[in-house]
Amino acid sequence: MRISVFGLGYVGCVTGACFAKLGHEVLGVDINKDKVAMVNAAASPIVEPGLGELLVEMVGKGRFRATTSTEEAVISSDLALLCVGTPGRANGQLGLDALEHVGKEIGTALHGRTDPFTVVLRSTVLPGTTERVLVPALRAGAGGKFSCTLGVAVNPEFMREGSSLRDFAHPPFTLVGCDDPETVTHLRSLYAGVDAPFIHAAVRTAEMVKYVSNAFHALKVCFANEIGDTCEAFGVDAHEVIRIFLMDRKLNVSEAYLRPGFAFGGSCLPKDLRALLYAARTADVSLPLLSAILPSNEAQIRRGVEAVLLTRKRRVGVVGLSFKPGTDDLRESPMVALVEVLIGKGLDVRILDPNVAVARLVGANRRYIEEEIPHIASLMCADLTTLLDHADVLVIGNSGEEAAFAVAAARPHHIVIDLTRGAGQPRGQSPTES
Repeated sequence: MRISVFGLGYVGCVTGACFAKLGHEVLGVDINKDKVAMVNAAASPIVEPGLGELLVEMVGKGRFRATTSTEEAVISSDLALLCVGTPGRANGQLGLDALEHVGKEIGTALHGRTDPFTVVLRSTVLPGTTERVLVPALRAGAGGKFSCTLGVAVNPEFMREGSSLRDFAHPPFTLVGCDDPETVTHLRSLYAGVDAPFIHAAVRTAEMVKYVSNAFHALKVCFANEIGDTCEAFGVDAHEVIRIFLMDRKLNVSEAYLRPGFAFGGSCLPKDLRALLYAARTADVSLPLLSAILPSNEAQIRRGVEAVLLTRKRRVGVVGLSFKPGTDDLRESPMVALVEVLIGKGLDVRILDPNVAVARLVGANRRYIEEEIPHIASLMCADLTTLLDHADVLVIGNSGEEAAFAVAAARPHHIVIDLTRGAGQPRGQSPTES
């Protein structure tokens, strides 16, 4: 395949050289004449292990060359990979000037072209950038319309500096965001030589995944460092702690808990987190990341309350009161906190949770209701019909069979607020893997 790669920085240079190694004909494009000259001289413009040797081989075989001309690149290729910089400004906003400029130049170069052309955005951009910035820029450059069939896709990279050649060849997956099946087929062919699952998703999904990945990586670094600080303060071997922690692939390093939903509660997580924070304070250890967890959790409860209040309805039916489905444990349940606030705001609340039916409770849970929230006990409904007859707003607090029945039985006048976000099920266009 004939490919043009716009931007010869870390991502572009590595991407171009690696695609050349896969047998594609690659033309790099950059406004920096020095970078272009270096690539054409088979010299790497960046420091990256193995890249210099790969450039010598690919340039020598005539599979990789560079130019400053967008027009030449478009004429000489059928697919353009945009790897231009999107630098962050002081306030965090992305600088998209280079992307907009390249988009307009490509659009102009496409004027009069009749053969199909594909533009693939590989730069890291926030959701909506492709449709709000890139596509309008392409269209503006082309004078409002294209004379050829134009495919547009998003293909974020997952390469780390220092190991980018290996990461390109063996990524966790190849992710393509695109609405056009024919364009997706082209990209499947492009990546045929890469050892990774091919995942097709919506454009905005693909744009967002890169940010989620990087945010989680940053989170892990800070988490490990704060645990290290705490261990050091108490004379504990942090490396041994983390080594054992990582051995748990069921809960610790796994999909467990990584599902968008509602706030956490129960007898363990809040209590143990507070204890760890208290111990750190007594040792004069600052844990800003861990200290932000409980406030973040409380913010989820406030969002739930706000969603109910915004309906301007008074009669509310809540499905699920325990801190998670399949249990009757009400200790630090976020749903109890939410119901308390709604009652305090003057709303008429009823609750359905068969596991928390007062008649079935014994021991600590019965005492908790009788001593801590006796007013809530009187709000429990015996069945779904009674709850639906009462409610104008239906709040789903726990996932599971009861919640599914409630949503299915909701009547046209019911406003449904699902705090579980569909019990972790994906929304919109589902990614496909092959």
